[in-house]
Amino acid sequence: MIRYLVASLALLLSVGAAAQNDPYPSKPVRVVVPFSAGSPIEVPARAVTQRMMESLGQPFVFDYRTGASGTIGTEAVARAPKDGYTLLMTNCSHTANPAYYKTLPYDPINDFQPVSQINSTYGNVLVVHPSLPAKSIAEFIALAKTRPGLLHYGSAGVGSPPHVTAALFAAITGVNLTHVPYKGTAVAFSDVLGGHIEVMTASLTAVIPYVKSGRLRALGIGGPRRAPLLPAVPTFDESGLKGFDLTCYNGIWLPAGTPPSITRKLSAESVKAVALAQTRKILDESGFFPVGNSAAEFAEFLQKDLLRQAEIVRKIGLNPQ
Repeated sequence: MIRYLVASLALLLSVGAAAQNDPYPSKPVRVVVPFSAGSPIEVPARAVTQRMMESLGQPFVFDYRTGASGTIGTEAVARAPKDGYTLLMTNCSHTANPAYYKTLPYDPINDFQPVSQINSTYGNVLVVHPSLPAKSIAEFIALAKTRPGLLHYGSAGVGSPPHVTAALFAAITGVNLTHVPYKGTAVAFSDVLGGHIEVMTASLTAVIPYVKSGRLRALGIGGPRRAPLLPAVPTFDESGLKGFDLTCYNGIWLPAGTPPSITRKLSAESVKAVALAQTRKILDESGFFPVGNSAAEFAEFLQKDLLRQAEIVRKIGLNPQ
């Protein structure tokens, strides 16, 4: 009996040690993006996961779960197994949605484990179709006041960065713009290019080729400084909207309850990926500020951004849906 118990204990210890030593990741990792393919988040997401894939030796497979301002894909991650094989890569809508929706099918803080903030942005660029005569922010404001409710702006949905920027712009300037929500930024942007809607605030990544080709006209940018990729485009602050400073971010999350060792590993790999010269070059050339912070730093940042987003909603004067 004693020999049997000793053998059983040895077997249990060996199984436990094998489980602990089982390398992570040992299979492909699913990356849920809650927006359509081609959305601005795809550039930083792919830049970082490419480096992580090379370092960790497993594919990072993108899974686009679109709709409801990112909440559908985000909920899928909240409900996913807590084994490190499902990641969420999304933007500031993660901390904005709680202010725009009365209820969410998840808790943006308690149902997720922050991994790392990849980048921040210069802010969205206000672009208009060339058929609109406005050539500056001041001219656009004057034009919009003569056409209350007749100028339409697109977004990826309520609470998405294009919506928040345009709604805050309208609230501060006192103009009446009509919001047209789409199922993704790329879909909305194509309608601006086609002249079906007149206005949009979109990321640098999305607008640069079309501004340079003349298919769209850039009037201003919502962040605190001019973007090196569009140096002639003034900030909203420079255009008379003093103190206007609205930027976004992209980051990585795991479902809450994921083993801390996996969170630490993915956070370290993400920080390492962002620090690489090749990654920073991609981010810089696409109009992003590289960040690459720790899981703890990202968690602290998210708590502060929840408060910031709630204040923005108060300024906009919108009631949660």
